[in-house]
Amino acid sequence: MIDGVINVYKEAGYTSFDVVAKLRGILKQKKIGHTGTLDPMAEGVLMVCLGKGTKLVDMITSGTKEYEASMRLGLTTDTEDITGNILTNSVVDSKVNDDLVLQVINGFVGRYNQIPPMYSAIKKDGKKLYEYARSGIEIEREPRPVEIFSIDDIRINIPDISFKVHCSKGTYIRSLCRDIGEKLGCGGTLTGLTRSEVHGFYLKDSLKLSDIERLRDENKLEEYIFPVDTLLTKYDSYRIKDKESKFLLNGNKLQENQLELKEKSLRSDDENCGIIRVYYKEEFLALYQYNHTENNYKPFKMFL
Repeated sequence: MIDGVINVYKEAGYTSFDVVAKLRGILKQKKIGHTGTLDPMAEGVLMVCLGKGTKLVDMITSGTKEYEASMRLGLTTDTEDITGNILTNSVVDSKVNDDLVLQVINGFVGRYNQIPPMYSAIKKDGKKLYEYARSGIEIEREPRPVEIFSIDDIRINIPDISFKVHCSKGTYIRSLCRDIGEKLGCGGTLTGLTRSEVHGFYLKDSLKLSDIERLRDENKLEEYIFPVDTLLTKYDSYRIKDKESKFLLNGNKLQENQLELKEKSLRSDDENCGIIRVYYKEEFLALYQYNHTENNYKPFKMFL
């Protein structure tokens, strides 16, 4: 079984689940999970966890992401993207000029409460929103806090706009385009979306499914599988002392005097919830979390 993480280029037309299903066939293993859904129309980086790496899915999903997006003003659809049924399609008022568009787009940088789209996998009363939407039922959605860290490379050719956006988890770019259009008073719809970066993994390094299949056949795929701890560098790393290794291998709690700092500490415990990486010799085996009550470290995720 392969353990680790692979940077997959999700092509348009595939669902994220399709990618996982195809990888199970290519790699001949079941333990595979992706780290953040991309809509079928979207392309780009889909970090896929393999084997023991699947224990990281929830942690990677919560990270920030970067997208390249395009939208059209004056157009609205029921899905908030170009694949949906058209609700309105009108000529953009001449008052909506480049300066106003730029001002409105930049106004979304920072934190704001975003209403998620009806066509999404968010659950309401145990049912996914898109299931309601497909039945013609519109559900009132609670706004959810998101953060737009930056919007760059804004190109305006009214009614078409493109930009790059770096945002927090849970941000719907479709809904950002909708909100920009609403703020401008003309409506707006996402027309193209590419996820260009996740956790320091970039579009230029991603592999299409056909690439992965070829590399498998050439026995070169291992070169493109990243170790599990590659995505955990934000956490300080410690090495268990040789004579204390049995405590780690048995999944016991650890005292600070059983550990030695493997690399220079760069971040505070507060920033990372007291989570640390723990190694035996040079092998990464676990994430532990500081327990303030007992003044020790308890197992958080084990990768034995």
